[in-house]
Amino acid sequence: MHILVTGASGFIGQSLVPALAKRGFFVRAAARDPARITQAPNIEPIAMPNLAEPADWSAALDDVSHVVHLAGIAHAPGTLPDGVYARINTEAVAEFAGQAKGRIERFVLMSSVRAQAGLSSPTTITETEPPAPTEIYGRTKLEAERLLAASGVDFTVLRPAVVYGPGVKGNIASLATIAKTPMPLPFGGLDNRRSLISIDNLIAAVAHVLQSEQTRNETYLVADATPISVAALVGAMREGLGRPPQLVKMPHGAIKRLMKSFGREADWERVCGTFEIDASKLMATGWKPEVASPDGIRQMMRAK
Repeated sequence: MHILVTGASGFIGQSLVPALAKRGFFVRAAARDPARITQAPNIEPIAMPNLAEPADWSAALDDVSHVVHLAGIAHAPGTLPDGVYARINTEAVAEFAGQAKGRIERFVLMSSVRAQAGLSSPTTITETEPPAPTEIYGRTKLEAERLLAASGVDFTVLRPAVVYGPGVKGNIASLATIAKTPMPLPFGGLDNRRSLISIDNLIAAVAHVLQSEQTRNETYLVADATPISVAALVGAMREGLGRPPQLVKMPHGAIKRLMKSFGREADWERVCGTFEIDASKLMATGWKPEVASPDGIRQMMRAK
């Protein structure tokens, strides 16, 4: 199997490309800077077209049987014009899928759970619920899914939960920074449950759908088997650092003040809200998330 992976130098791509190569797949790794791709057997670094303008994918698609499209604009609320999200996360996907039609066997799109739901949910999130994205990132991802399905190319869409692993950025990185401080932390009372997915479980999901006929033209939520509370998450981070959790129960206002001191007050809802994902649809096809969230978090912190 010859696979074109776009966004190969990003957080997910840096782990996915060598993992697929080790599984015996030939990987054409497309990145804005191909020099960032580690040279290894079964890996061919190439320059990726500029997604901000119409692109010609014909050379990249030569002799390729499958595509895994990771490239896009990440969730960065309030920092980018809506038109940038629409161009890169939606229009570029439609153009790419149109060029891939008739040339490849499967187009795997890395979407996001944000295409399905907002920052928190009082009920467990499943694929059967009508998608209800709450910000431009999720809306452009959802529209990309729709245009991919309409393109005529065979596809699989993956909507992962927040991904964690070595080199993670965003909210998980912010919590990890807080966890590294020597002081006791006021997270002991945060028993709300949030679904995450380890980079290893996500890689296994990608490898699975690439080879599964059952997953053709389907959309899947992807998450670790069991959600984790924020208290358990921060505790696992500290255990990964070889330290006791040192978590105390404090009023939510104290936690908001702490996050504000780190410049992360806007992320409060992502910390205090419940966000449980049911990934049983993908598991029913044979995928199994082997890494439990607490173990994966500890491994991530040891790798830093």
